[in-house]
Amino acid sequence: MAKALGKGLNAFFPEEDLKAEKVEKISLDKIKPNPFQPRKIFDEEAMKDLSESIKEHGVLQPITLRKKGSKYEIVVGERRFRASELAGKDEIPAVIRELNDQQMMEIAILENLQREDLTPIEEAEAYQNLMESLNLTQEQLAFRLGKSRPHIANHIRLLSLPEEVRNAITNGELSMGHGKALLGLKKKKNIPLIMLKTIKENLNVRQLEALVQRLNENVPRETKPTVKKDIFTIEKESELREIFGSPVSIIKNKNKGKIEIEFFSEDDLERILQLLED
Repeated sequence: MAKALGKGLNAFFPEEDLKAEKVEKISLDKIKPNPFQPRKIFDEEAMKDLSESIKEHGVLQPITLRKKGSKYEIVVGERRFRASELAGKDEIPAVIRELNDQQMMEIAILENLQREDLTPIEEAEAYQNLMESLNLTQEQLAFRLGKSRPHIANHIRLLSLPEEVRNAITNGELSMGHGKALLGLKKKKNIPLIMLKTIKENLNVRQLEALVQRLNENVPRETKPTVKKDIFTIEKESELREIFGSPVSIIKNKNKGKIEIEFFSEDDLERILQLLED
């Protein structure tokens, strides 16, 4: 399973197997949607067009199901299923597969990624769910899906945006690039306000990035009290600077504290994260 997703859906459903597999007619009222379906939005116009095609020609490619009790769950083909309901059909051609929850989740995400059907937020939520459900790191998930680690990381970062901003990205008012630019604001409480300005003035990503940069320049730097550090702390800071190639501060308070590592760009952050994982 580890390398299957990078090879595409054929790794799960080899073409020669599908040709030999029995196609059954399954009643629509016995079929339930995929519980791991990452796509939340189905284009209504596209669904109507597909429904009209099904009325005239039928479902040309069987959907894939798995047995779940007395019912079936959709593995691949939810659009065809929904369009068949819309077309007033009673049955749909299907092949039945034995799959576990992990395989169901992976296939649902991969199918949508290959079709480019997911919004950036849906894609981010799908990655997050996979990581949590399968206990994967970003690097491990990237390998399994055949994606780059920065691609995974940049999507998941979008989930830290306020809900109204995530909704704006989902409904197409803002792009993923706008979301990444908004994440750069130092005053995070101003993100919703700048989002509204961006939409109202129809700012492109470069214009928003320039606005964020100007706003950040006007944010006064925090003045930290000077704390005299012992020789052990100073030596450890020096060792960490050598490891990460960035400024490092160890801030201690009695028996606890924190380590701060500075980065200067998205690429620099990715470099540091890679060092931490290694």
